[in-house]
This record gives sequence, structure tokens and C-alpha cells, in this order.
Amino acid sequence: QLKLVESGGGLVQPGDSLRLSCAGSGITLSNYVMSWYHQAPGKERKLIATIDNTAGSTRYVDSVKGRFSLSRDNPKNIVYLQMNNLKPEDTGVYSCSANWGSIWGQGTQVTVSS
Repeated sequence: QLKLVESGGGLVQPGDSLRLSCAGSGITLSNYVMSWYHQAPGKERKLIATIDNTAGSTRYVDSVKGRFSLSRDNPKNIVYLQMNNLKPEDTGVYSCSANWGSIWGQGTQVTVSS
């Protein structure tokens, strides 16, 4: 069974950092473009970051550029989303996806509040 499992979310204060993990089970993540999505409360899910499966190139939407970074740990079969300088507007559910939405994790909640 192909499965993605996110972890690492939580309640933090503005300016704090979190590292989210997306672990693959039954799927080798290094073979796929991996993406992270953010769904703010009451809003649609939006793509925020991708990492390709060749050169490891990353792309970010403007709202997270310079604050978030993607990386892979291929031996562990995990993709990380490092989130720095978190803002209240970063609050929401973060989900990872393989191969442009073919496979999804269940999501992890991030709440940024003072």
C-alpha cells in the first residue's frame, strides 16, 4: 500500500520554526516530484513548494520564499519542509503529495499564534 505520512506540526509563536516530515511507505520518494500544500482555515488548498526528482531543484511560492526550504533524505525516504520565521498566516493544514497529486498524506496541523 502506497502511503505518505506527515508529521511535525504543532502550535508555535510567530517567528518560531518547525520542520515537517513526509515519510513514504511502499513508495520510494526519490523517484517522484514531491510537493507540499497549505490549506488555511476556510480556504482552498494551495501548492507552496516542490522539489524535483532529478537535480533536486526546488520552487516556492512568493509567500514562503526565503523562509521555507525543502530537502530530501533519501536513505530515510523522507522529504522535509523546514519552516522558519513562521507567521500567523502560515496557520493551517500542511499536506505532502507525490507525483503532482497522485498520492497524498493525511496532513499535519500548524498553528502560529501568540
